[in-house]
Amino acid sequence: MIPVTKTYFPPLKEYNKQLERIWKNEWLTNRGELVLELEEKIKNHLGINNITLNTNGTLPIQIALNVLAGCGEVITTPFSYVATTSSIVWEKCTPVFVDIHEEYLTIDESKIEAAITESTKAILATHVFGNPCNILEIERIAQKYNLKVIYDAAHCFGVTYKGQSIFNYGNVSTCSFHATKIFHTGEGGAFFCNDEELNKKLFYSHNFGHNGPEDFHGVGINAKMSELQAAMGLTVLAHIDEIFKNRKRVVDFYNNNLQFDSINRMLHREDTVWNYSYYPIIFKTEQQLLKAKKILNENNIFPRRYFYPSLNTLNYVIQTSMPISESISVRILCLPLYSNLSSDDVSQICLILNKLNN
Repeated sequence: MIPVTKTYFPPLKEYNKQLERIWKNEWLTNRGELVLELEEKIKNHLGINNITLNTNGTLPIQIALNVLAGCGEVITTPFSYVATTSSIVWEKCTPVFVDIHEEYLTIDESKIEAAITESTKAILATHVFGNPCNILEIERIAQKYNLKVIYDAAHCFGVTYKGQSIFNYGNVSTCSFHATKIFHTGEGGAFFCNDEELNKKLFYSHNFGHNGPEDFHGVGINAKMSELQAAMGLTVLAHIDEIFKNRKRVVDFYNNNLQFDSINRMLHREDTVWNYSYYPIIFKTEQQLLKAKKILNENNIFPRRYFYPSLNTLNYVIQTSMPISESISVRILCLPLYSNLSSDDVSQICLILNKLNN
């Protein structure tokens, strides 16, 4: 079977060495030695100032919304994983959707201002498949209307934009370290914030509001990463260059061997160094997608309809028409992409799709 993705498993001996440290320390959680070490190594690797590790990638979004959006309206994209929208609703905020670029697949910044009201508190935008939003224009709009900017950068580990880590943009950026991601901790995530005062508030919010063992800054929840998760992260991080290299090999193979007569690729924004996170293709029609998916499945190949459906059609939001997102969501398919996907397997996928195009 060829799945859409596979978790990268580092050498077991290396992981066991990290576990031995945990057993020696007799410390499993509450920001132990391995969590602190992983934060420092990620900061150095990415060239960022602040990172707080979390136990998953959704809690950082929820914490950022709780701190910055205050139950107000949040302008967001309908083209993302469901966690982006569900986090807004979960935090008692109101999602206000803005349609997307047909080529970049990110929120269309030219349509944001028309969606702003007196109740708007923040913009929550997704860097789709590691492709940056129009960050500079979103920053301009946010400053003009005194709005906060939160980036769902779940797919963005290793992405740079205009020469620096994409996590350095926005009031808060968040990332997922789920097992399916390029860099992972099994389950995990992080938030990144360059404003020291805001970062302090986010930090205590992720740890019950603690200010030492017997005092509290304010209300908080439990989003702390465990030492077991950090052990996996430290082991995977040691192989991150190899992971990127292998994923680039697969992406290059697709680019060089697929026929793009009746399918399109996502356009990457200029000044971006991409991370080979996903390989989406966009069909002319949903019928073509369904036919391709069926034949691939019959050959034991399992791509994923991602992102589907368009989030403005969820039954717990105010449903508004988002024609571009709705159209893309029914025509987009992410092809298999992972570190140890063989060239023979990628070749088979290309042959099947090319045959359908002829």
